[in-house]
Amino acid sequence: MEANSRWVAVTAVAPVAWGANYYVTHEFLPADHPLYGAALRALPAGLVLLALRRQRPRGVWWWRSAVLGLVNMSGFFVLVYAASQLLPTSVASTVMAVSPLTMMLMAWPLVAERPRAAQLACALIGLGGVCLMLLTGVRGTSVAGVLASAAAMLVSAFGHVLTKRWSDGADVLASTAWQLTAGGLVLLPVAAVVEGAPPALSVPALLAFGYVSLVATALAFVAWFTGLRHLSAGTVGLIGLLNPVTGVLLGTAVAGEVLTVQQLCGLVLVLAGVVLGRPRRAGASSVAEQRRPSRRGSQRRGRLLS
Repeated sequence: MEANSRWVAVTAVAPVAWGANYYVTHEFLPADHPLYGAALRALPAGLVLLALRRQRPRGVWWWRSAVLGLVNMSGFFVLVYAASQLLPTSVASTVMAVSPLTMMLMAWPLVAERPRAAQLACALIGLGGVCLMLLTGVRGTSVAGVLASAAAMLVSAFGHVLTKRWSDGADVLASTAWQLTAGGLVLLPVAAVVEGAPPALSVPALLAFGYVSLVATALAFVAWFTGLRHLSAGTVGLIGLLNPVTGVLLGTAVAGEVLTVQQLCGLVLVLAGVVLGRPRRAGASSVAEQRRPSRRGSQRRGRLLS
């Protein structure tokens, strides 16, 4: 149980960082440049992680890094950047709150993790709490923004479950670094063709990109993929509900917004869904069983990533 709690805490770093990312992107980063925005988010983060873990892909990890980079980084970053610019933070976060249910359903065929009734119930409780917190007379909703946010949710859920399926024997830091680098390298030439010259960046925008790239990307994805290595996809998805909670609390602290009774009730429901969905002692053995092959796979790590 203590080990599970530790991995839950590590994983929670990611949705907290992502919850702030919507606000930072919307307020400080240039609009109408989703391709450059995504590239400048992915590539610096990948290069920093490569400097920390100087390992190159081997064997199947050449094409796996490219595929995961396209899904988890290129596609997702462009979509979430567009959603952040087109939608209020609350609406974008609400759409992404469907991710836990999506991850649970995708994990069933892809990694043979059948969702437990308790996990599904906790996901529905958390989703209800998010809607109670955020869907309160929000204006300025864009159909294109909602579609971009929904697509980002589907792409990220699929990519994260696929990462879990392929994680056996791979070093988390190195594989994350190569995904980010591959995703950024794909985006740069496309951005140059589609969007022309890079946008001029002010000092606040440069600082914002520093947060987005180093904290909300490099640190957050290492924490998230580490959680996927040690916890079930359903549990990790539930932890992701901390994303909209962070957005609401950030709005209260930074923008001077006042939490209503309705929002407080929603916040309690979200936290209840996350806490009740934690892996129990009975589930700890199943997680350990899932990790046994990965221990054997870790002996092959030098052949996969070296």
